Amino acid sequence: MNGAAESVVRRALTDRDPLPGTAGFAGEVDGYLVRDVLGRYPLFSERDDASSWSFDHRDLTDPVAVPPGHARRTNGSPSDDEQVWTLPDPDATTDTDEALERVRDAVFESVRSVESDGLAVAFSGGVDSAVVASGVPNAPCYVAGFDGSHDIAAARDAADAMGRDLRVVELTHEAIERAVPEIVDALGRTNPMDVQIVLPLYLLAEQVVEDGYDRLAVGQGADELFGGYAKVAKAPDDPRVEAETVRGAAREMVRTLPDQLERDVLTLRAAGVEPVAPLLHDRVVEAALPLPGELLVDDGRRKVALRAAAKEVLPESVAEADKKAVQYGTYASRELDRLARQAGFKRRMENHVQQYVESLLE
Repeated sequence: MNGAAESVVRRALTDRDPLPGTAGFAGEVDGYLVRDVLGRYPLFSERDDASSWSFDHRDLTDPVAVPPGHARRTNGSPSDDEQVWTLPDPDATTDTDEALERVRDAVFESVRSVESDGLAVAFSGGVDSAVVASGVPNAPCYVAGFDGSHDIAAARDAADAMGRDLRVVELTHEAIERAVPEIVDALGRTNPMDVQIVLPLYLLAEQVVEDGYDRLAVGQGADELFGGYAKVAKAPDDPRVEAETVRGAAREMVRTLPDQLERDVLTLRAAGVEPVAPLLHDRVVEAALPLPGELLVDDGRRKVALRAAAKEVLPESVAEADKKAVQYGTYASRELDRLARQAGFKRRMENHVQQYVESLLE
């Protein structure tokens, strides 16, 4: 079992408790393959033989993922999967002071309970990674990006403000060309957006391993749980979300987590580190789900509740810092596109970046 003791998972199955106080789990218990409600750990079995399973799809001939919140009999097949957990859908709290206190307590307990042995921090200079770093003051901070990128500049500013040392992993075209086939192999995906998002993370993790660390703390989950996306802030006017409210749009984003986390976990493990995501602990999820819209987004200011908590441990400049999506803040997207065009895959061609990615596999 990854992520939790079998006794905890067994009790969660009996009680149908979707948030039993873990940071996620996946594995086998009592003849079932189980994966937590947010899919925080990947889990796969053979399509025709669920008794053959793995945390890595590459170990299997015809892998099928166990869906989040489901149980699969090891003597059955994916067609017999049973959903045993669903994500809670609480009403919005009306006591904003209590809601802010719950977020603060949950976030600080989670980041401060992380063991620092063998741990490094993926640090972009945004509030998510800075809050995580605040809980492990002795862990080294790493940022990846091309020279001149937003993330490197932001991380340097934040590290200076926090009095933290920062190690910069400068990306290169050569590193991209080497890493893309390795990432595609780990993911089983050639989708350019997925590749662009994890490229900096993969190359950062490789450096972390080279420096002697085997665990990487990340800020994953904060944008989804606390309203960090522009399309959430613009709801219902943004066509990328279906919801009619900011709170509804945030919940849409939470439902995207299983696919994102499978991608990120598989990538980091392929690079040689085990991810640690304290902002995805059940206690943080429980504190975030009841937040009213105004504690997610207020007059365009995103992640209101998280920033309020962060100001207790971070300089205001860091707690309020804006952050670009990783593929843009590191220039990974721009430079992968540049390499594709240099290789003859022009923008007028359909899916030109994906065609380039697939060409690297050859």
